Amino acid sequence: MDPKEAYEKVFQEVKKHIAGNEETIKLIFVALTANGHILLEGVPGIAKTTMTKTMAETIDASFGRVQGMPDIEISDIIGYAYLDESHNVVLKKGPIFNNMLLIDELNRMPPKTTTALLEALEERQVTIGNSTLPLTKPFIALATQNPLNIEGTTQLPKVLTDRFLMRVEVTYPSMEEEEEMLRIKEKEEQIIVNKVIGKEDILEMQSLVNSIEMPDEVENYITKLVEATRKDIHVVMGASPRAEISFMKCSKAKALIEGRKSITIDDVKYLAKAVLSHRVVARATGGIGVGGIINGIVATLPSG
Repeated sequence: MDPKEAYEKVFQEVKKHIAGNEETIKLIFVALTANGHILLEGVPGIAKTTMTKTMAETIDASFGRVQGMPDIEISDIIGYAYLDESHNVVLKKGPIFNNMLLIDELNRMPPKTTTALLEALEERQVTIGNSTLPLTKPFIALATQNPLNIEGTTQLPKVLTDRFLMRVEVTYPSMEEEEEMLRIKEKEEQIIVNKVIGKEDILEMQSLVNSIEMPDEVENYITKLVEATRKDIHVVMGASPRAEISFMKCSKAKALIEGRKSITIDDVKYLAKAVLSHRVVARATGGIGVGGIINGIVATLPSG
């Protein structure tokens, strides 16, 4: 299926359940096409979970969900090994062995559990007992987290958040969008979300991403942008080289689903906050926040 057509079909199906959030829906699909994981952050009740579940419903692929809790163990996610009645070792696979995994409220999990996810997110494999098992292809983790001022949350380590291709902040809807949300909820039982693409389509799109061209001027802009985050006076820790790779992958995926053969500097600017916001640490005295720092860098960095 044509990638642009695939995205448009998925978008129309997701919009049956979701009011607003067009940009967030697009960025989730970009992450899926780029074969990367995405982190959605926002206060409870603004459709983060509904959005990810509905996206999964549009794809003919397996789906698993994990609810973040303070007492959750890594075995609840990846599974465990046990001896059956015949004393044979049996592997009980967890929900991570699905094409799409929704990790709801990731930052309510204990640090030992979130840290153990590193192997799965980065290597696309898990270790259970003495066995190392590859995850299903395609595999994408869609994680939601609450702001740190919400009760019961903990700070996620940067070594974990850096494994996410993008972090997207989901904000409160406008009044018009909330009115639309009420109309959707009123008829929710009548809404049918159709599966419009399959996992084979996802794998094909992921392979096509590499065919998208990256002009030299865009490559130069990406490196200058990431370097600027390390030199900004308001920043304690700038973006790592992984951010540059994420820019390349996400920009190519965005161009692919928009029907283009090469990426532009505008693609990079559009993705700047999503790619950088979870990789940059601002000084406590900065006052403008990570989003403001990134906006300032993008506004002042020469494109030529």
